[in-house]
Amino acid sequence: MTASAHASHILVKAKSEALNIAENVDKLKDFEKYARKKSICPSAQSGGDLGTFGKGQMVREFESAVWSTPLKMVSAPVKTQFGYHLIWVHEREE
Repeated sequence: MTASAHASHILVKAKSEALNIAENVDKLKDFEKYARKKSICPSAQSGGDLGTFGKGQMVREFESAVWSTPLKMVSAPVKTQFGYHLIWVHEREE
């Protein structure tokens, strides 16, 4: 079985906006609310939920954050070619 993770994210254009959102997120409910309101990714409609994905399916910077962020906490902003992501990791299977 390959490693997989279940994560949600919020994608915004500016690091300052990502930091601002991160300061206001304490629990998953908050994260989902901000994802619906602020995320520029189509996953915003589902509260940022990306479902479960295997290792190697996401861009490198995003992926390394998914594997290093503590579970059930908002990540620091992660910069990719798409913008800045805040990531919430629900679970991981090593």
